[in-house]
Amino acid sequence: MKRNLAYALLVMLVAVASCSFTNKTFETDDKDKLLLDLITYVLERGHYQPKDINDDFSVEVFDSFIDIIDPTKRYFLASDIEEFDKYKFQIDDQIKNVDITFFDMVYGRLVQRMAEAKEIYKEVLKEPFDYSKEETLDVKYNKQPFVSSKKELKERWRKQLKYATLGTYDNKLEGSKLKAVEKEADVNEEGPATVFEDNTPSAPLSPAEAEKAARELTKSTLDDYFDFIDELERKDWFVQYLNTIVEVFDPHTFYFAPDDKEKFDTSMSGKFEGIGARLQKKKDQTKIVEIISGGPVWRDQQIEVGDEILKVGQNGQPPVDIVGMRLDDAIKFIKGPKGTIVDLTVRKVDGSLIVVSLMRDVVELEESYAKSATIIKEDQKFGLINLPKFYVDFEDYNERNAATDVAKEIERLKEAGVEGLILDLRDNGGGSLKTVVDMAGLFIKEGPIVQVRSTNKAPEVYNDKDDRIQWDGPLVILVNELSASASEILAAAMQDYKRGVVIGSKQTFGKGTVQNVIPLENIVRSNEYGDLGAIKITTQKFYRINGGSTQLEGVKSDVIVPDRYSYIDIGEKDQENPLGWDKIAPAKYAPWDGYIDYEATIANSTKRMAGNEQIKLIDENARWIKKAQDETVVSLKYNNYKRELEKDKETAKYFKTINDYNSHLLFESLGYEKELFAKDTVLKEKRVRWHKDLAKDVYIEEAVNVLQDLKMNHVNETKVASVKNK
Repeated sequence: MKRNLAYALLVMLVAVASCSFTNKTFETDDKDKLLLDLITYVLERGHYQPKDINDDFSVEVFDSFIDIIDPTKRYFLASDIEEFDKYKFQIDDQIKNVDITFFDMVYGRLVQRMAEAKEIYKEVLKEPFDYSKEETLDVKYNKQPFVSSKKELKERWRKQLKYATLGTYDNKLEGSKLKAVEKEADVNEEGPATVFEDNTPSAPLSPAEAEKAARELTKSTLDDYFDFIDELERKDWFVQYLNTIVEVFDPHTFYFAPDDKEKFDTSMSGKFEGIGARLQKKKDQTKIVEIISGGPVWRDQQIEVGDEILKVGQNGQPPVDIVGMRLDDAIKFIKGPKGTIVDLTVRKVDGSLIVVSLMRDVVELEESYAKSATIIKEDQKFGLINLPKFYVDFEDYNERNAATDVAKEIERLKEAGVEGLILDLRDNGGGSLKTVVDMAGLFIKEGPIVQVRSTNKAPEVYNDKDDRIQWDGPLVILVNELSASASEILAAAMQDYKRGVVIGSKQTFGKGTVQNVIPLENIVRSNEYGDLGAIKITTQKFYRINGGSTQLEGVKSDVIVPDRYSYIDIGEKDQENPLGWDKIAPAKYAPWDGYIDYEATIANSTKRMAGNEQIKLIDENARWIKKAQDETVVSLKYNNYKRELEKDKETAKYFKTINDYNSHLLFESLGYEKELFAKDTVLKEKRVRWHKDLAKDVYIEEAVNVLQDLKMNHVNETKVASVKNK
């Protein structure tokens, strides 16, 4: 996406800016002020939809920064916030005047309050917790007010830490080595309190011994956490402040400090190290938002998108709590050299708590590529292509890209005699725009695929100009809430052309924007500070060929089927400050007329799904997950906690029967892969596991049913002409 008009315009902006900042001086040679000035300059002139830096902007930065650095409301007092309030409507003026007084004041007070917090938690943990006392805690912390006194602050710490020790207390009473703890207490969208558990095997302890051991483990973990916090420098917190400003523009605009820019470049090149998952911070939560095919998380199969990492341990050592920790700091605990072990305490989407031990590794890039299989149902054979992302080598497009790989897989499937094709874009977060256009062209003769608009510019239509059709047979596109960006473009184009049937969630992710990365050092001609990092900035928006944006609304499936994410907040709508939905004039295109009863096929599928017992169970599970996330008040009485724990264990056990489903479809690798199995047993094991999972997939089963219906009413171009003439 970098090679487009918007990028050229930004390069011109950089050239102009080089002159603007050459002779600019400040009262002090302050790198922080320089960064603030450069970033706001680029945002105001390069962002697709720049915001007015006014009082409303100021309030948003104020509230967000306080919320980010103290999400659990256990550092600042109400009097601190009142003191900060005098800057609530002045931050916009400070930004314009390259003034960082507000940051300096808040940072200085934070350092002071964190030092005091060290003493508070130590005092709290000296006294035993009374688990027989009837009391509750509302764990939706960001909705709680700041306390007015240090006495109230200590009480807040007491309740949060009592909640934090409940799981460990229970484990010590049970005396077993728990690698999986079903639902510690509550699930809620704003995040749980700190939860500590000990995985060391031990004999059952008495209540008094268990209570003491739980407090000791909690204290040890907090000691480690604050030791880590002490190592953070002022610049680490200032980067957070800069991103609080930047993210008011939209959730995909972001400032990368020099080290972070290097990590971003690495991820864009397709070389992933660590656990093989992308994380995102929301309030005090560290959530999994993408699992990279082939990585440790993917191979382990226990963690999924939407899960939250609560604690991180190193090869059996006591874990460190990361709830409320900055994302960059949390990642430092999670990452590590290949071959080392990391222990993750994870709160699952369904509310259960597990501890997963993973060996860090370099993700095999091959597993990010397209792969295919044949599906045999009775005497019919269909094809499936799974595409994890729209990959490309930006240095050499012809080297390898998603479009050419999918074209190869289509040819191989055609040689195998398939009668219909499923393109699986579930969990595909997007990628290269050019590959989307080229890939869409595999299924239509020619015509527009997507429209792209830059600020104050007429939309540019991206067309497929190749009149060859790689696949003219029945086509189904599978999507879910995590299908984003490029995935949405392809699904939308196929839907607008009526070329294929889209099956999946009520809507896809809803990311309809384009970003470019601008190195800040390119903006200053002379720079005494060295690497200044870079800013990833939103420069364009996507639009369907029917004129509607994919932003926020995504692509609405032709056949809507529930999944576990159906009732919880996930996608662009769940981000902070997303750009809005709008529409432009449609492009000129003619729907594909290769199906006689296209609408009837969709109606038949919808009817089948409404009566499918497996789908009903999945929907029931999704509603239970939503209900669990809405429960924010938890009991701190052990008997109540244990009762809820057992109740949720039974419920979770009931929903595990979802994995027992069997579609009775047969999946096979293509001939060229079977030849590789003799030399590559790892590849063989991956495919065996993949096929086993596919056989349990009710969505694949319905996609095959739809292909059968489409096959019945599919006509090739010659027959279409004949039908029209009649």
